[in-house]
Amino acid sequence: MVVDDERAIADLVVNLLVAEGMDALACYSGQAALDLVNRESFDLAIIDIMMPGIDGFELCVRLRQKSDIPVIFLSAKDEEADQVVGFTLGAEDYVTKPFRPRELMARVKARLRRRQSARPETSSTLLRAGAIEVDLRTHLATLHGEALHLTPKEFAILALLSQSAGSPVSAADLFEGAWHERFDDAAANTVMVHIRRLRKKLASIDSSTTFIETAWGVGYKLRGEPCSGGSHGA
Repeated sequence: MVVDDERAIADLVVNLLVAEGMDALACYSGQAALDLVNRESFDLAIIDIMMPGIDGFELCVRLRQKSDIPVIFLSAKDEEADQVVGFTLGAEDYVTKPFRPRELMARVKARLRRRQSARPETSSTLLRAGAIEVDLRTHLATLHGEALHLTPKEFAILALLSQSAGSPVSAADLFEGAWHERFDDAAANTVMVHIRRLRKKLASIDSSTTFIETAWGVGYKLRGEPCSGGSHGA
């Protein structure tokens, strides 16, 4: 849910989210947002602060009374005091305007991943993608049943790729998911180096297949679709 009285900004953010494959709705006032939350459930709210009537701070407080929906403030108020107030009221993140679309989307995805991983009923312990198996509980990964000796970051990257087997994962998502830091240009090279090492370790067991493919302009993906069986990630 995107809440901003400036319709152009609200619609822009919604379009960015939809382009990333998400379902998103725009609200142009705090009251409209409260009315919508009473009818539908959301995984995340992106809220402007300076709105007439119910402003973003009050909206956050009232949302907290209804649900634990994560809140990202998106505001032109860039004073440290405003950010402190936002976090004190329970917001998970604070992005200032003018914002960089790529950075905002990275933060949104990071919050959604954390919300998903906090749900034990949907968390996975065993991921299978073709001949690759990743056990999140034991922190072990295998190819054709043979153990892959991976560093923690390599394991995290392989797990993220396994969860989306057959679909590309951007370098930004891989970096933020494995390092839990903000993605930048230097981070892209870091991901590329770790992908190269992962490919080398996979090839040491089976060199007949390129298991990690490059999706040019998009990111990386594991070859093939995930196998059935086990407990899979969403």
